[in-house]
Amino acid sequence: MAIRVKSRWANKDRKHSAAEAASALAFIAWRIAGNMVLNLENEGFQTETNVQRLRVMSEALSFLVHITDRQVADSMSPEQRQVFITAYALKLADYMQENMDDLAGADKDYRTVFIDVLNERMADYADFSFSEGEPGYGFKRYLGEKVTDAMGPKDRKWISDQVMEIEVPEMLKSLRKGLGDLADPEKIDWES
Repeated sequence: MAIRVKSRWANKDRKHSAAEAASALAFIAWRIAGNMVLNLENEGFQTETNVQRLRVMSEALSFLVHITDRQVADSMSPEQRQVFITAYALKLADYMQENMDDLAGADKDYRTVFIDVLNERMADYADFSFSEGEPGYGFKRYLGEKVTDAMGPKDRKWISDQVMEIEVPEMLKSLRKGLGDLADPEKIDWES
């Protein structure tokens, strides 16, 4: 089930900083990843703990960051793209830290753990095809495998299919709505 996504600023005439735009998109991506976990659970694929749910979400978030990077590659300069994607990833890392602090204790740097996973996945996804705004089969399959690994041993056979066939299209639909004005380089104040 798709989520409602607000991708327009209340004040359409004001430009927002890259950090503000990336933060807004990170909020949307967090919701998309959380929704994917709920959808999987509603289909009978159970997680055991909230920490495990966050591990599944980190795989979905890594996928979404890479998709976003590919989506903005043609509209932003390399410098703009680096600023935007870095701010986006760091905001997601902040969300991961806050949530893991609440669930697993504030005694660990979960932010760095998330960034390490994200960097590894960014390198892995770079090898997969992406054309006309769509990830190729291998791209989706890799996400399915990573989500399956994070979900654990129960129902392993079907999780990847669910992710590839149902969750990825829903995630992409919501992400595209989120990208809307938020990733439009003409609507970002790159100086602030």
